[in-house]
Amino acid sequence: MLSSQRCRRVLLLLALCHCLSIACSLQCAEDDEDCREAFMHPNIEDHSIRRRSIPGEVQSEYWLDKGKRFVAYKDASASRPQRGKAKNIIFFLGDGMSLATLAATRVYLGGEEQELSFESFPDVGLMKTYAIDRLVTDSASAATALLCGVKANYGTVGVSGRVQRADCEASKDPAHHVDSIAKWALDSGRQVGLVTTTRVTHASPAGLYAHVADRDWENDKKVKTDCGKNSGIADIALQLMEGDVGRRFKVILGGGKSQFLDKDYSEDGKRRDERNLIKEFQQLDSENVFVETRDELMAVEADKTKRLLGLFNEGHMKYNLKALDSKKNQQPTLTEMTHKAIEVLSQGEGGYFLFIEAGRIDMAHHNNKAKLALDETAQLSEAVALARTLTSVDDTLIVVASDHSHTMSISGYAQRKNDIFGFGAFGEDQLPYLTLSYANGPSFGEFYNTKAHVRYDPTNQNEDSDLDFDLQFPSTVPLESETHSAEDVAVYASGPWSDLFSGVYEQSTLPYLMAFAGCFGPGKQACSS
Repeated sequence: MLSSQRCRRVLLLLALCHCLSIACSLQCAEDDEDCREAFMHPNIEDHSIRRRSIPGEVQSEYWLDKGKRFVAYKDASASRPQRGKAKNIIFFLGDGMSLATLAATRVYLGGEEQELSFESFPDVGLMKTYAIDRLVTDSASAATALLCGVKANYGTVGVSGRVQRADCEASKDPAHHVDSIAKWALDSGRQVGLVTTTRVTHASPAGLYAHVADRDWENDKKVKTDCGKNSGIADIALQLMEGDVGRRFKVILGGGKSQFLDKDYSEDGKRRDERNLIKEFQQLDSENVFVETRDELMAVEADKTKRLLGLFNEGHMKYNLKALDSKKNQQPTLTEMTHKAIEVLSQGEGGYFLFIEAGRIDMAHHNNKAKLALDETAQLSEAVALARTLTSVDDTLIVVASDHSHTMSISGYAQRKNDIFGFGAFGEDQLPYLTLSYANGPSFGEFYNTKAHVRYDPTNQNEDSDLDFDLQFPSTVPLESETHSAEDVAVYASGPWSDLFSGVYEQSTLPYLMAFAGCFGPGKQACSS
């Protein structure tokens, strides 16, 4: 027996199919396959193929003018490439920010014609993302390439390809350690900052300062479990606080407080060495500032701060949408952390290198939670826009990139202005399918009846999509966690020598390009050209 809601859908579908078949015969030319295709795949909410996001789009003059203006802009900018020295470099990383994620986020922000802030940057390139031992990389080996200029093995951070994951002996051999662009910048007299929405000891930020054979060695307990009590290997949190590179960072903002505390200091503490690394940081200098709420961060006086450490959650920071939904929210946004980091780093005269990661894009995708992923991407766009406003294009290079892709796709023949979280069309099983879906992941059982071997109606799962930002989207293969994918990712650049970032190149090329523009690090430099 069909439910009344399902019955209404079936009757509506039948009526629409009848009406659309008549409309197709009246409006589609005999040989117009595209037209017939549009009618065969109607959108469940709006069946008019004439619906457009902007009224002027139906006029050819609209597109002619748009094309001419774009060419004029490119011609003007191409004739005057930005040169000089990049005194400051800001590297934004959208972890897991695939091209499909970018396209879907535009629709999330209001329509296909929308533009993320960095999409207006004058230069764009593509990076290859494979690791030494894997076609599909992870964030650790990707961070080693992006930040150290060396391709590495899956799961390793800041070490060469001679080190396999979890190889304790190889991990502590300094001969296998590789330097990052953060060290290059520090050695050139610049100040360095780190901002992330993940734990500050997580895979991507660890690429700035750590050298370990396993990305999971974030605290001493993890190291002891894998390598024994007296391995001589410093965990990632300890390397951030006491390592040659990490101890020189001026700004550290993100999550992961539990990685710095023994269980005797906090019930969430992960350490077992009886140490409180946060207290030790404060005791190093009276002008070292530690904050753990948004209000405390906003109150920081940049000119009175020697070093700034902000840890705003025991683990990763909350997703933006979940933080905003909390009545007791005391978490700063990515934009607010970006603002404070630039303010503090700008106090010096020698310039700075600032790494900023929107890390939770990746984690939302791993859970098939597209709405959270797109919102985190939108937050990155806001932070980039602010950074470009606060700095000068004459002396500050801003680079925006991703470390790897994800399996989310945008499929079907959805109408313009369709809800990106809504329905694309109908399958041959007469059930609608969602515009966004994943190749694999934990949501498989939510959308597929494994006993009857049929799909569930996604209408039932996602009917409250406007209210529930924690929704999962369909996956084709059941996995505990959705995987990364191997396609190239985009790189956007603005500022001195931004034109160097165009083309297709290895991921490991990126830090050398940034260092070239800043006149520091190994290899050729812009100032000596």
